[in-house]
Amino acid sequence: MKKLMFLMIVFVMVLSACAPTPTQLPAPVATEAPAPVVTEAPVATEAPVVTEAPVATEAPVVTEAPAASGVKELTILWAEWDPANYLQEIGNMYEKETGIKVNVVQEPWGSFYDRVSAEWAAQGDSFDMVVGDSQWVGQGVTQGHYVELTDFFKENGNIQDTVTPATLRYYGEFPTDSGKYWAYPTEGDAVGWAYRKDLFEDPAEMEAFKAKYGYDLAVPTTWAQLRDIAEFFTRPDNPKNGVKYGVAVYTQKDYDGLIMGYQNPMFSYGAYWYGEGYAVEGVVNAPEAVEALKFYRELYLFAPPGTSNAFFAEMNDAFISGQAAMIMNYFAFFPALANPGVNQFADKTGFFSGPAGPNGDRYVSLGGQGTSVNSYISDERKQASLDFIKWFAQKSIQEEWAKVGGYTCNKEVLASDAFLNNTAYNKAFAESMGFVKDFWNIPEYGLFLEIVNRNMHGYVVSGEGDPQAIMDNIAKECEAVLKEYGYIK
Repeated sequence: MKKLMFLMIVFVMVLSACAPTPTQLPAPVATEAPAPVVTEAPVATEAPVVTEAPVATEAPVVTEAPAASGVKELTILWAEWDPANYLQEIGNMYEKETGIKVNVVQEPWGSFYDRVSAEWAAQGDSFDMVVGDSQWVGQGVTQGHYVELTDFFKENGNIQDTVTPATLRYYGEFPTDSGKYWAYPTEGDAVGWAYRKDLFEDPAEMEAFKAKYGYDLAVPTTWAQLRDIAEFFTRPDNPKNGVKYGVAVYTQKDYDGLIMGYQNPMFSYGAYWYGEGYAVEGVVNAPEAVEALKFYRELYLFAPPGTSNAFFAEMNDAFISGQAAMIMNYFAFFPALANPGVNQFADKTGFFSGPAGPNGDRYVSLGGQGTSVNSYISDERKQASLDFIKWFAQKSIQEEWAKVGGYTCNKEVLASDAFLNNTAYNKAFAESMGFVKDFWNIPEYGLFLEIVNRNMHGYVVSGEGDPQAIMDNIAKECEAVLKEYGYIK
């Protein structure tokens, strides 16, 4: 896998030289396929499995059905996981209402980006819509692969105002703060937390914790509290109910796992990857970013052995096996923890959203995807795709999307009692979707992934290097990329 990733990174750097400058928004040319920028293909060690989802009990009330067109079938491409199955259920509802068949084609996570980028390179029309990663938006826009949805949103009841601002910004808008939209926020997701309620509520543990730290043991509201709790429950030689370690955190270096984990304290400490005009020097290596890196390294000291290259699967494994008192993970993987058939501690499992930093800032890493229309399909199919998005964006259909297991981004649905009380983790999810932030989404994002992982991983898992020097080097290398591709002079 390491050799494969090295070859992919080299391949990325060679091909990335073909990228247009950020100020260019080239329109698709029918007679010549553009050279794609392959920044980095998502790598998943195994396909995510969501083992339990709410079941819809009522047929949706459809208030607006699009007019029938000459198109009788639509294809949506997505990754291979349960949310794509849920979208197929919604598509079946659409077919029943309109007579237009919807096929949700699933591609394994490991080859999902490869398939999409190959279609882009060929200006292919094998799919009408793609539920793409937020980090793809920049490439999809600058290389002309996505249809702009800005006017469509405004002309159809201001669809952009029905979703949470953060999801619109990171799933659909490009360039940042431009007010131009290219995707409808579809599958919301964010990093959240699961914890062992039986340990937190044990009277003896509560008494011992207060005696040691001077405050009550409870769901942490700050990163400092989370750190104390992680330390308190780390007892490899004296476990409580089998639990030996306080916390498990993302450390995967092959794609974006480590980065998605570190970003949670980074954002909450008041730091970000870049500032105005894509400035990175003095921003990504600011004191707040350095302190967040030190903190993340300290959290890892309370993690179970064998989690030095861990992502979503390893997080759930650490919890289900009883090794860790708390874990971070995307909400998409929490249904398994609420399922007694999978998690022996299901009835003892609670969930919470990310805590606040030293100054009260509170942000979490974004996951999830938005639906974009393929620019290379016929005008008739483009209109049919827009009709589907308009229908799908209705509140009544978003309620159905949530019922069958999708993570809606609709503000009203997220705030409804029906949604909040539907699962043990929905309240934390709804709260998180109000303060998500994301990584770089420009076409060269894969180069930044490689830079950050290479510099940061050794320090987080082994204490190698100096945190200030690490962040200084990340800033230097990122600035060089930005200059090379014309973002900064």
